[in-house]
Amino acid sequence: MKTAEKFFEDDGKIIHARTFDNQHALDDAAAIRSAGLGQTGENRLIGRIPMNLVSDWLKEAGLKWNDPAAKDVIRRKLLSGDVDALRVWKGTF
Repeated sequence: MKTAEKFFEDDGKIIHARTFDNQHALDDAAAIRSAGLGQTGENRLIGRIPMNLVSDWLKEAGLKWNDPAAKDVIRRKLLSGDVDALRVWKGTF
């Protein structure tokens, strides 16, 4: 959820700064994980990832949303352990 947004100038460039609060996604993932949901069967819930994080990951990788390699970027980020709190199912995929 976006909490703040501002524009400012720095060395002749216009900077667009956004601030997000992703606590709701962390809380959702913890509640789902503790309830044991999404962790059994053929289809598993890997995690709850806010779209602003996915957007940042794709920007870092230089990809667009419709790029086939976007799936691999998201997979690598989830398996890296950096965003472990967003994971619901702790297995590999």
